[in-house]
Amino acid sequence: MYFAVKVESFSNLMDSIQKKLWQDPQYRSIVQELGKGRSVQDYSLDSSSQLLLFKDRVVVSNDPTIQLSIFQKCHDSPLAGIPGQEKTLKLVKWDFHWSGMTQFIKDYVSSCQQCSKNKNIHHKKFGFLKPLPIINGPWILSLNCHCPIALIQSWS
Repeated sequence: MYFAVKVESFSNLMDSIQKKLWQDPQYRSIVQELGKGRSVQDYSLDSSSQLLLFKDRVVVSNDPTIQLSIFQKCHDSPLAGIPGQEKTLKLVKWDFHWSGMTQFIKDYVSSCQQCSKNKNIHHKKFGFLKPLPIINGPWILSLNCHCPIALIQSWS
């Protein structure tokens, strides 16, 4: 599964990640420090592509369009097979890092129609409906309430 997603070219995406990273104030200072030869914990600068890495994963700026395009390549792609929340998180974390990634993926997967349609049911099957008994006389009303009835002018 991982191999099929990796085959797709990320070259245009990497260029836009690199451009947006310099515009993000959160990561600009880290890139500048690493450019001066100083070390920053868990961060490094790739010598060939000049991409910022966090524990050998590409750092993505807080730009929702880039994050969404990465996520769509790893989740919505026919090669990925529309994995669920955990597998998508593993796929994205394999190569990328950004702050709030887990919450972003939870929100996206919970709103995905394919995921909700294909999700396994983890609860006990619903029971049978019990019909109301048939009434015998006239003017008898049978009512089944599932919530409290509001009082209007002391009448319910």
